[in-house]
This record gives sequence, C-alpha cells and structure tokens, in this order.
Amino acid sequence: MTRRRRKTYSGPPSDHFDGQKFFDPDGVSPKSLSDLLRWQFGGRRNRMVWPAWVPSPHADVPPREVDGGKVRLSFVGHASWLIQANGLNILVDPVWSMRVSPVSWAGPKRRNHPGIAFEDLPRIDVVLVSHGHYDHLDLATLSRLAKNFDPRVVTPLGNDLTMREADAAIRAEAFDWHDRVELGAGIAVHLVPTRHWTARSLFDRNQALWASFVLETPAGKIYVVCDSGYGEGRHFRRVGEAHGPLRLAILPIGAYEPRWFMRDQHMNPDDAVKALLDCGAEAALGHHHGTFQLTDEAIDAPAEALVEALDAASIPRERFVAVKPGQVVEI
Repeated sequence: MTRRRRKTYSGPPSDHFDGQKFFDPDGVSPKSLSDLLRWQFGGRRNRMVWPAWVPSPHADVPPREVDGGKVRLSFVGHASWLIQANGLNILVDPVWSMRVSPVSWAGPKRRNHPGIAFEDLPRIDVVLVSHGHYDHLDLATLSRLAKNFDPRVVTPLGNDLTMREADAAIRAEAFDWHDRVELGAGIAVHLVPTRHWTARSLFDRNQALWASFVLETPAGKIYVVCDSGYGEGRHFRRVGEAHGPLRLAILPIGAYEPRWFMRDQHMNPDDAVKALLDCGAEAALGHHHGTFQLTDEAIDAPAEALVEALDAASIPRERFVAVKPGQVVEI
C-alpha cells in the first residue's frame, strides 16, 4: 500500500519562496530533528509539570454582533480570539479541540475550557488562520465552523490545500505576505511577515507559508501575532513603520523554554515587551500561554515574567496585560 502524497503549494519563486519551500529572509531555519531529540531526551531537561486542569475564572457569552465603532475582543484560549466589529464576527486561529496533535489520543492536552463555549458562538463570518502548526490550524474545529457557519477562511499560501484536502466544505482562501484582503463592513486584513515556520509532519517543513495579521477596524489597527520569535525585532519595526499607528498588539508570551531550542520561533516575555516597543502599539494583550503545555516553563511563568519585564522597562503594567480564557477587552 502506497502512502498518498499530500498536495503542496506551487507558484513562482519570490524573496521568501524558492520554488519548493518558503523561508524568512530575516529568520533562520527551524531546528533539526536531532535538536528536537536532544531537547526531549538529552538528559538535562528541566520541564515544569503543569496541573492537569486549571480552569479560568472567566467565561464569555458574546453578543450576536457589535456595532457603533467599537471593537470587542474575547480571548478563547492559547492563540484563539473572537473579534467583533461593524457587525462582522472574526475568529483567529480557532481551536476547540482537546488536543493539538496529529492524533486524538496523544499530544498536548487542553488544561482549561475555551473561554467561549462553541454553542455560545455568534454567527462567524471570517476565520483567520496564521499557519499550519496543530495548535493554530485545527481541522476538527474548522470543519465544525464550516458546517455551522460556512465562514470565509483567510490563510497564508499553502494552508488552504491542507484544509480543503481534509474537508472540501472549508472555504479557504490563500494569500501572500503583504496582501490586503477586504473582509466586508469596512474591515480589512493585511498578511505580514513573522519570524516563524510551519509543518504538519516531519516531511513537509515550510511547504506552506506563515503570517501575522494587521486588522483595519473602526477603532484603529490591531496587530495580531499568533506565533513569532523576536530575532533582531525587524518584523515588528517594519509593521509599525508600514501600518502604524497601531491601536493594539496581540503578542505571544509563552512556549519559550528551553531558550536554545525555542528562541528563534517563540518569544519570551522580555522579547514580547521589546516587540511592543518596536511596533509602537498603544497597548498589548499577551496570549499563547496557559492552555496547552508545548514547552518546559511553568504554567504561570509567562504572566509573572511579563510583569517583571514591564517593570524593568519602566512600562506601566496596564499597557500590556496577559489575559485568561473568557476575558473580554473593548476598544
């Protein structure tokens, strides 16, 4: 029996696509399999064990829609958000599954309920999916959304093939870095470069693209970074220069230990504070922490380290807040 070859993106070479794989001109290649094995089984691993279940004290039942020039952001958990404005309901990297893994019986398991119960979702018009890693591109959730709401799904090049191959009902539309996509109701999204990579297996690294998002909303521009390393900060400065002023930045603060392995793909809180200053956003919300244990730090370490990093940089703590599932922010 032969293994069916998965369809992959095909297109002209560019400054970030060599004809076969995508790359970040300002980034580095992902760690090798031998590095992964060294981290997992090297003998000096300092992995903090998370509690089996840590419920959030918050839960949200969002309104059917939000109008009047206001933007309502509800944190679902990890990197999943519901953003409502001008009657449009947008989900970012939606994950309602219990595990983020190629299989349902193993892999990182959810440690708290989604901040919004799936049954309490309003009509979903648009879904933004940043890249193909399992904690961001959840096919089970996308299929469920397609069945219930039939939303547009906007994603970087190549991830649309993964979605449609799994479920033809997923209305995936693929775009490149720097593309601007009209979402309706006066809202648009820009796909912007981010320092990361992607894969669904050991054999398809960087055969699809990854991106962050800049949303144009009636309350200002919102910079949504679902996953990123910091590097030299070029990506964040360029977004600030090209799209500023930014009203809000949503920045990842978790999944960063050990640094020798994670530095190039995930920011720690110190990096996230630098990213805030680089992009120049008025305020920031910290996410990508506290729901799935992907790395070695303790469950509460990112939120605690964020406060320390803000104090060290003399930035008011209220400018950059680590949120928990079910919390709501309005601008």
